Amino acid sequence: MIVGTAGHVDHGKTALIQRLTGIDTDRLKEEKARGLTIEPGFAYPEVADGVELGFVDVPGHARFLHHMLAGSAGVDTVLLVVAADDGVMPQTVEHLQILTLLGLDRGLVALTKIDRVDAARRRQVREEIAALLAATPLAGAPIVEASSHSGEGVEALRDRLWTLAATQRAIPAQGHFRLAVDRVFTKSGAGLVVTGTAFAGQVCQGDGVRLVPTGLTARVRGIRRQHRDSERAQQGDRVALNLAGPGINRDAIQRGDWVVAEALETPPLRRLDVQLQLLDGAPALKHWAPIHAHLGVARLSGRMSLLEGQRLAPGERMLGQLVLDAPVHACLGDRFVIRDPGGRLTLGGGVVLDGDPPRRGQRRPERLAWLSALAECAVAGPPFDLDPLLRQALDRRPEGFDLIAMARNANAEAAELTARTKALGGQIIATQGQLRGFSQGTIVALLERLLGAVAANHAHEPSMLGTERSRLARQTMPELPAPVCRELLRVLVERGALVAHGPFVALPEHRAALNEVDETLWQQLEPLIAATPFQPPRVRDLAMSESLDEARIREVLIACARLGRLYQVRRDHFYLAETVTEMAAIVQALAQEQGRIRAAAFRDRIGTGRKLAIHILEFFDRVGFTRRIGDERVIRHADMWQ
Repeated sequence: MIVGTAGHVDHGKTALIQRLTGIDTDRLKEEKARGLTIEPGFAYPEVADGVELGFVDVPGHARFLHHMLAGSAGVDTVLLVVAADDGVMPQTVEHLQILTLLGLDRGLVALTKIDRVDAARRRQVREEIAALLAATPLAGAPIVEASSHSGEGVEALRDRLWTLAATQRAIPAQGHFRLAVDRVFTKSGAGLVVTGTAFAGQVCQGDGVRLVPTGLTARVRGIRRQHRDSERAQQGDRVALNLAGPGINRDAIQRGDWVVAEALETPPLRRLDVQLQLLDGAPALKHWAPIHAHLGVARLSGRMSLLEGQRLAPGERMLGQLVLDAPVHACLGDRFVIRDPGGRLTLGGGVVLDGDPPRRGQRRPERLAWLSALAECAVAGPPFDLDPLLRQALDRRPEGFDLIAMARNANAEAAELTARTKALGGQIIATQGQLRGFSQGTIVALLERLLGAVAANHAHEPSMLGTERSRLARQTMPELPAPVCRELLRVLVERGALVAHGPFVALPEHRAALNEVDETLWQQLEPLIAATPFQPPRVRDLAMSESLDEARIREVLIACARLGRLYQVRRDHFYLAETVTEMAAIVQALAQEQGRIRAAAFRDRIGTGRKLAIHILEFFDRVGFTRRIGDERVIRHADMWQ
């Protein structure tokens, strides 16, 4: 159990932790000199075998609120400290607001400095505290009176905390390992050490990890959890990791970064879809307002985009998007707090829904419905029940959904989501790094769409052997990755609904042919090409001699080339198929006679100019019949034209 202190400055948080544990959490010289906590401090007292308890002591001064927020990341139990002489103060209220925004709902209150006041004052402050807590998740939390100076009540408070730690149910590690870094330092003989709270998963000595946002990878050389050497650490632990690897040094990572499992391939994020809650006493927030965001241990500047309106009123909730100035790491369910640009006022906070939102359509009804479903899942907390999300995706996403992206966002295993999707009646398409889920009805509709597009293309382009697969993907499902379309086409070919001709697919009954008008024109052009087979007239010559449109002739000749009647040797040079076969035989004969094919010898055999002879030989190079070596050629595939 990790207990985080909270409360106004000089209400005795650090002194109380020292009295409870015997550990002074103020480690900086400046803190000791000023008697003021600046950075979060840590204490890990001995409790009992099998019982682990740690304290995170946070600053209470308003100027160090960002350090309080950093220290509260990953805390699971609150110790709210209120001095009996001062009572509830501004930082008491603000800290409690922040803890509520961070989703903390377990803890107790220490009423300190009771040796300075009488019983009536104690009762009055207890009533203030109860009223303050009434509208929060800590409503009804025990209030324990204590004095760090005299020791009165400290033992009772210790018994409460130690019992709470002993009875707390261990939380099973969920997902891949994630640690929010709050300290970075080097240690003689060890190297780089980072500390923080493990948000999820577990890590073992020797594991590979990834630093975010730098993307560097490292190996875990050593682990300390709760201030003790260990071979492993897991979700909820206070952890120190000794890291090693290429480029791993003091400059490679800083406070606010993350250490995550190598398997969690999450890119650095700058835009996060969120559910935002504005505090009751905060000023209204306008769309695109500048803010400071606190996420994990990081403090970043950015803007808040509102997705359901132009203005968010105090106390209200709305879907929004954090647009940050620097990259971060986040997953579904991570909590954040926003403050004003000057860092003087806490405005609100909320929960992260999606770390990889689409660039377009952010306010479309279906997108907002999806974010609302994510919000329900996130607010319920881990372990997340993802079945409702999967059902909605299957029911409402005709384009399917990316299971790898969903797994990454929820810090879950893609294999687990795949199994759950299948159990819900969905179908998975896995291809080339894609893992996409569809309902059975969606798959049927996509297959029918493909068949319809192929049939339409046959009607408009009867001379085509079929439709190129990449073109079909653009025609029918531009919103989907091309590999998904190719996989669906493979299914149709396997079923016999389509036949494949290299990169083309066609209906089984389709026979490529010219339409009546084009066939008539071909019958007019063929004798002209056959009249001088080795040097046929170019397209523009045909157009002039027959008084026809040049583009129209080229269109018909290209269609004939697709049907195998012609070969397009150059853009405007089309040869009859039998002529190309004859020229290939001449090339092969030259190779047999002379060992190599020379342009001059080939020119003499076919009776053309050198330039055209070279164009023909280059055509044979392109199709793989010959290979050029210097100014000569050799045969590559002798049986190609047989």
